[in-house]
Amino acid sequence: MFRNKWKRILIVLSLILTILIAATATSIWTFASESELMEADAAIVLGTKVVGGEPSPVLEQRIRHAIDLYEAGYVEKIIFTGGITDGADLAESVVSRDFAIRNHVPEEDILIETQSLITEENFRFAGELADENGLSSFLVVSDPLHMKRALLMAEHAGIDAHSSPTPSTEFKGFANIAPFFAREVVCYMAYVAMHAVI
Repeated sequence: MFRNKWKRILIVLSLILTILIAATATSIWTFASESELMEADAAIVLGTKVVGGEPSPVLEQRIRHAIDLYEAGYVEKIIFTGGITDGADLAESVVSRDFAIRNHVPEEDILIETQSLITEENFRFAGELADENGLSSFLVVSDPLHMKRALLMAEHAGIDAHSSPTPSTEFKGFANIAPFFAREVVCYMAYVAMHAVI
């Protein structure tokens, strides 16, 4: 009887966890297509891997989208984030800035932070830059499936952020999307759980 009781409890807990995972996955997938296109002081571009001193395909998509926002007049400045990761020689933000300058964005309209290693730090150091330069509203640029967690982190950092996902992504096909999507679901749930405890 005791064993049956615990078996029922485990079944219920497993069912609850399955529902939570499904709800989170649906929410992330749905949010990925949302773009809050509006005028803001700056675009915050979340950093990611660089390869041989050049943006990775994923980072290049983000940079190009930020440039499009700038050229269309939606933002006056671009804040590139990201430090040195994965054994690279240059910080992600430095590589991003140089790419944007080569694509005709004036250097004076670009701000960079070179300390962050994770998304939470992207927002913390970008927020400091924003305060120093009198910027208060932002479009956040990242991959579509990353946007829900990113916007939650921006909110916790006290940043007035709005979603502007890249219109295309390098994560194409089930084999590429599935691992990234699964990771986002796990990371989002862990992040929410951690802040619920705090």
